[in-house]
Amino acid sequence: MNRLTRSAVVVAAALLLAGCGGAGGPGGSGAGLTVVAGFYPLEWAAERVGGDRASVSSLTPPGAEAHDLELTPRDVVAVARSDLLVYLAGFQPALDQATDDEAADSAWDVGSAAGLIRTPGQHTGDDPVDPHFWLDPTRLATVGDALAGRLTELDPDGAATYEQNAAALRADLEALDGEMRAGLANCAVDTLVTSHEAFGYLADRYGFDMVGISGLSPSQEPDPEQLARIATLVREKGVTTVYTETLVDPAVAETVAAEAGARTAVLDPIEALSDSSPGDDYLSVMRANLATLQEGQSCS
Repeated sequence: MNRLTRSAVVVAAALLLAGCGGAGGPGGSGAGLTVVAGFYPLEWAAERVGGDRASVSSLTPPGAEAHDLELTPRDVVAVARSDLLVYLAGFQPALDQATDDEAADSAWDVGSAAGLIRTPGQHTGDDPVDPHFWLDPTRLATVGDALAGRLTELDPDGAATYEQNAAALRADLEALDGEMRAGLANCAVDTLVTSHEAFGYLADRYGFDMVGISGLSPSQEPDPEQLARIATLVREKGVTTVYTETLVDPAVAETVAAEAGARTAVLDPIEALSDSSPGDDYLSVMRANLATLQEGQSCS
């Protein structure tokens, strides 16, 4: 069975499921555009910009690790039926495949608007693209502006609404950025040691040098030599806090902290919300991260 045939079978089966399950869930019926987002920050931005002219859902369930997304047949139908799929190419391989198969004409990759950068591949030997742009609020604001334009192409009558909503989103994100810059302007420790390399954009924006214990994906576990090297760096740089993350096993970061005589604290990369998230939306979680960083980096 070739890929096209497999795809048709999956969609046919899922259409039967959708018919039995009613209109709930991603891709369900509702007023205005149907927008499906790959994971939480994109969902949040799309909800803010789309307002009441768009029905927005996320393919990544609350509490799930966004990197490891696996799509159900119902998810594939949602992707195929959406007026707009908002995703980040390369971040969720399963969604990349579904996009190629089912949503080539309706998909919008936010990567170009986000201005993604490459990061030195300390774990892989190459320079991979860092996908975690949303941890710099100004980049997320730029994605919001571009999203307004994309929605306007699909729904010209909503142009004024999308423009106004994107402007309000930018105002909120620029206010957050101002709080972050002021709160992190004077920190005694400028090395940021995190479970994995998720905080490069945040570090670059606010003047830290990030050291990720694992790579860009939390599944890239370091070897004992790398752990020893990072523990030595923690001691040499006067790092007092090693950051674990929500949704990621803290064991490796806790090992480094114990070896170096440092404590641990939790930062949230905001890839998905969960019961353990320190807030109920992007803005509140970022402000919780700010408070954690101020304490952990000894900021005055």
